[in-house]
Amino acid sequence: MPSGAAREATTRVLVAGIGNIFLGDDGFGVEVANRMAREPLGDGVEVVDFGIRGIHLAYELSGGRYDAAILVDAVSRGEPPGTLYAIEPELSLDAVPEQATDAHRATPDVVLAMLRRIGGPVGRLVIVGCEPATTEESMGLSAPVAASIDAAIQMIRRLVSEMTGAAPCV
Repeated sequence: MPSGAAREATTRVLVAGIGNIFLGDDGFGVEVANRMAREPLGDGVEVVDFGIRGIHLAYELSGGRYDAAILVDAVSRGEPPGTLYAIEPELSLDAVPEQATDAHRATPDVVLAMLRRIGGPVGRLVIVGCEPATTEESMGLSAPVAASIDAAIQMIRRLVSEMTGAAPCV
């Protein structure tokens, strides 16, 4: 197979850390992305810290550049702090409610709402979330959220492997 054809066959995956580092555990996605950016994940996989730039992330996802995406963020679902989730949201047009978007609160729901508004192709999307202990104004992660980072990275590596069909990077 020619090298150009091999490049076209590569599944492109975006791992996007989102959150606000000034709101305690809301910085979970940013911390995970920063740690993962230093580790190889394979061809076609890009790790980016989007922080609070939800509009930028929505445009990145709508541009047709990626076949799949993993959004990493703090997600409150009522479980003990540090609990990890792998959530596959419904991406139909009716699934994301019309809402005002706040560029400084780039939650996955806000990013999906913006993505719906601007349109564009979206492949498989998974949210890797961590139950926060606090999202009050503070710097740094709580102990249970910080302790979940290694497990979150392993979860993301498994998801990337599923999405690309490649053996998981260790």
